[in-house]
Amino acid sequence: MRRDVSINKIENSCDEVCLILKSLSHPLRLLVLGHLLKGSKTVGELVGLCEASQSQMSQFLIRMKFEGLVSSEKDGKFQVYSLADKRLIRLIKTIQDEYCRG
Repeated sequence: MRRDVSINKIENSCDEVCLILKSLSHPLRLLVLGHLLKGSKTVGELVGLCEASQSQMSQFLIRMKFEGLVSSEKDGKFQVYSLADKRLIRLIKTIQDEYCRG
């Protein structure tokens, strides 16, 4: 029996896809990524937008940076975070389009 080519592609990238979906499974991480979709933000800006503690936000951003979801650059004394991957941008937009209409 011949396997579907698209299934083979999924099998080849399962680990990467599962890591991304796992990261998106926490409400605060999903909220952070949604805010970053609108543009780069500092930790302080994200704390205010997401009503999270500075410590919690920093930990989440460090983890998301390690996972390759966000990137950061220094702007004076601030770290500015943005989405790191065009595929992630499309995925977040799709989630917003499908689940955040209103």
